[in-house]
Amino acid sequence: MLFERNEFEGLCIINPIIFNDARGCFYETYNKIIFQKNGINTEFVQDNQSLSKKNVLRGLHFQKNPHSQGKLVRVIQGSVLDVVVDIRKSSETFGKHFKIKLSSENNTMLYIPEGFAHGFLALEDNTIFSYKCTNFYNKESECSILWSDKSLSIDWGIENPILTDKDHQASSFTDSFKNF
Repeated sequence: MLFERNEFEGLCIINPIIFNDARGCFYETYNKIIFQKNGINTEFVQDNQSLSKKNVLRGLHFQKNPHSQGKLVRVIQGSVLDVVVDIRKSSETFGKHFKIKLSSENNTMLYIPEGFAHGFLALEDNTIFSYKCTNFYNKESECSILWSDKSLSIDWGIENPILTDKDHQASSFTDSFKNF
């Protein structure tokens, strides 16, 4: 696996080494020893998966402390525009966002440490999104930042995504980050 760092402390793009042959391909999506050697010393306790139609936007979600979650995200089928927002008040990148295309073609994964709000836009029908979490889901701790908050300046490439009621009613960034 190849680990690529960026300006966001702890955020890491991971590209697996893919072994192709006449039958298809094989690659590791997680190896605790390799992750530890690359500075990701965390334990995953829950795996989640979603199926989305094209133009479904899920996010921007996070959980408040002490139930905050780190995530290892990837796409099994289809593609997404994956977006994270740094909500760590003491971070140099506080309030900035990072986005990347994840797909079943590029097999790229993203490790998102605690302290980020996360969301994605499905770019294809029948997109299967998978993620490992470092903490269990806790309904009382869940929060959402409005995907279209103007202060974040995120270009999702869509004006009217398909949203849940929860995501329609999400808080502004200013109101949301106070809770973390």
